[in-house]
Amino acid sequence: MLWRAGHRDPDVRATALLLLWAAAVIVVITPINIHRLNVWTGIPNLAAPWAYSFLTAFCATGLTMIMRWREPPSDRRRRRMTAIYWIYAGIIVALWVTFLLADVPEARIYDLDTYYASTPWMREHILLYVLAHAVSSLVSASMLWRWYPRITKGWIKSGVVCLQIGYALGLVFDIAKLGAVSARWGGHNLDVLSTKVAPPFALLEAVLVALGFIIPQAGPALQTRIRNGHDYRRLRTLWRTVQVTNASAASARFGLFTPLGLKLMQREQRIHDALRVLAPFFDHVAYQQHYEEAVAKHSEDRARGLAGAVAIQKAVKAYTAGASFTPHGQPPLIGPEVTDHLDAIGEALHRPVSSTAYASGRPAQRA
Repeated sequence: MLWRAGHRDPDVRATALLLLWAAAVIVVITPINIHRLNVWTGIPNLAAPWAYSFLTAFCATGLTMIMRWREPPSDRRRRRMTAIYWIYAGIIVALWVTFLLADVPEARIYDLDTYYASTPWMREHILLYVLAHAVSSLVSASMLWRWYPRITKGWIKSGVVCLQIGYALGLVFDIAKLGAVSARWGGHNLDVLSTKVAPPFALLEAVLVALGFIIPQAGPALQTRIRNGHDYRRLRTLWRTVQVTNASAASARFGLFTPLGLKLMQREQRIHDALRVLAPFFDHVAYQQHYEEAVAKHSEDRARGLAGAVAIQKAVKAYTAGASFTPHGQPPLIGPEVTDHLDAIGEALHRPVSSTAYASGRPAQRA
């Protein structure tokens, strides 16, 4: 779904790529998958350049995503993003070159970085990925820190908070890794920093950074879906009230996964079609009287809803009876005082009420 949406939105496409790189890192560094890769390929420790390449791609995508958020489209932004892609692509190539030049015959599933910390070329391989990750975390955190005071949208602000915490945890991961590796260079053993301390911070970083980029895009969509669902349900009773007119055109066949926005749009259109049929039977004078009574006790929107509910019910009864209800000289159509308050009318029609009760805002008792 993210990839299909990405054809229309570059930000969504970049988010999909970032999630792909993060998932790839997590899959590759799983001990069972490291062992399988060693067995399938016959190359010990091949998981290392794969995992570190995916991690480097993750860093590059995160950096460019932040630039997309902070800066409007421009040639300067495009050149900077292109430069980042080329730099990190070069780092990935260097990772593979250093791994191929290194002599790492013994497969190490848990302590590769510290076991080969002093091995020629593997030493450079390890430093390369750790420093590339540390630089991207520092630069990203710095850009977000400077940008945060200027953010006005709540969803983006929430995402930036997740990103800042995530990149801070990523720096803890880098410090732990460098501490363990440098200890090996000095003849000491602080492998626990690499094997026990660093991994949880890496996992938390991946989760929080992924959430940080997802929230600003998924949050508004989820909010819209909830609002559409609420509006769709509120209009159900109103639609059932006016559907006696059979005014709607042929409806589309909706499935389980049909967007709620499309369903809501069709329901609103059906109601508008029915109101056009009911217009000759709509008593505008009675509507205005009910509105004036209700607005003295309720808000504008609530009063419009109560008055509209009464008038529409009367129009439906007049339509069913076949008698014109609107006196001569009144508007031929139902105006925006009703059509702009369909949600409020739907809310008022949740249960049967009398016209007097509508005017006072009190639901009538069921018989």
